[in-house]
Amino acid sequence: MEAMEDDSLDVKDDHNHNYRASGSNKVRTYLSSQLSEISTVPQPVCATVPVGEAGTRQGKLWSGATGGSKFMDSDTGSESSEVSETDSTAPGAASEGKFALDSTSKFLLNAMAVEDYRKNHWPNLEKAVDRLLIQNPTDHISVSYAQIYSYVYKCVCQQHSELLYNDLTSKITGHLQQVSAHLQASPLENFIENFNIALTQYIASLQCIVPVFMYLNKFYIESKLNRDLREDLMKLFADHVAEKHVNTLMPLLIKARSMPFEVQPSTMASVVKGLYSLRPEWAQLAPDLFSGFIPQINPPAVESLLQDYAAHDQKLQMELSMNGFPRGDQSRKRASEDS
Repeated sequence: MEAMEDDSLDVKDDHNHNYRASGSNKVRTYLSSQLSEISTVPQPVCATVPVGEAGTRQGKLWSGATGGSKFMDSDTGSESSEVSETDSTAPGAASEGKFALDSTSKFLLNAMAVEDYRKNHWPNLEKAVDRLLIQNPTDHISVSYAQIYSYVYKCVCQQHSELLYNDLTSKITGHLQQVSAHLQASPLENFIENFNIALTQYIASLQCIVPVFMYLNKFYIESKLNRDLREDLMKLFADHVAEKHVNTLMPLLIKARSMPFEVQPSTMASVVKGLYSLRPEWAQLAPDLFSGFIPQINPPAVESLLQDYAAHDQKLQMELSMNGFPRGDQSRKRASEDS
């Protein structure tokens, strides 16, 4: 050790940091002995690597038999890529298999739910809707509204809202087509009365159908379709019944209005107001008819036409008196100043 310290003291550098040693032979001898000791240590056996791959592979560290993690470099060789692909595709294949299994199970569950809807829920709802559509306003039909509401609630919760809405509208459409065919075969002298019966009965049915389908209306029709169930069902009546017979109905209404009490005033008012609620633009087909039951159909009065209004009123009074409607006892009426 003292000799080594002496040698180390002899090592000096110049101003350019170039080392020089006075006892260079001693230093060289010491380094040679250290290298010989290192060479005697047993070295790990390495696998033979091809020449082409020797330059690209840099120190792979593989775990032992414990199956631990692997450290891999940016090797571009085929062997490394095969190992990495095997490791990376294994969890991917497992996830794909799990996804396929989940999709299949969801499809089967959905199919079972739809089958349950077709066999249990909708048949019961269809029977209830049938009974509500054919009832008369004065009839009492025993229907469990709580049970109907429960079926609707279950259908919406099981995500069958669209299916339920389509089935409901299809059912009511079929019923309205039968109503239209019945009106088509109706004689003209009873056409206004029969149309009023059909319209009144349908409106009464909606007063029962819409509340029990309230859950469908709130969570599907209003939220997703931005519409209202009652408006949609009234539109069905307008499309499949009223629109097909409005050209037949209008002349009969105009004729009935010119002949007092040929049709009951309540029936006339019900039909005219019903047509206006279905399609307000139908008022333009007979403004005089609709203005007798619905306000603000005609344009507002103008001062320059006051004389025309007075003449029209006088003409109406003359027509009524000629048709057997006297003006009544005029004896108690105060005499005009002109007389």
